[in-house]
Amino acid sequence: MQEVFVMTKIMRLVQTGMDRLTLFGFLAVTAMLISYALEKRSKWFILAFAGSCALGSAYGFLQGAWPFGLVEAVWSGVAVRRWWRERYPSKESAT
Repeated sequence: MQEVFVMTKIMRLVQTGMDRLTLFGFLAVTAMLISYALEKRSKWFILAFAGSCALGSAYGFLQGAWPFGLVEAVWSGVAVRRWWRERYPSKESAT
């Protein structure tokens, strides 16, 4: 039920003049926010955050804001490293 509501809202945004690139950026940043908020629940949300940062980076480069794209690419790398450390903890940190 909630998904239908969200899709209806998105379709209204598209119909009112939001172009596809802006919608892509909106969805990427929304995914970033949600996955960041849920990181403590599962290490997989850290990976989801990394993926959404990569999407945000793509959006930044596509729309011409290369500094934003570059920063988001770095954040994506940092998040992948954090996920890797959570997924495969080193023996030194386990002691």
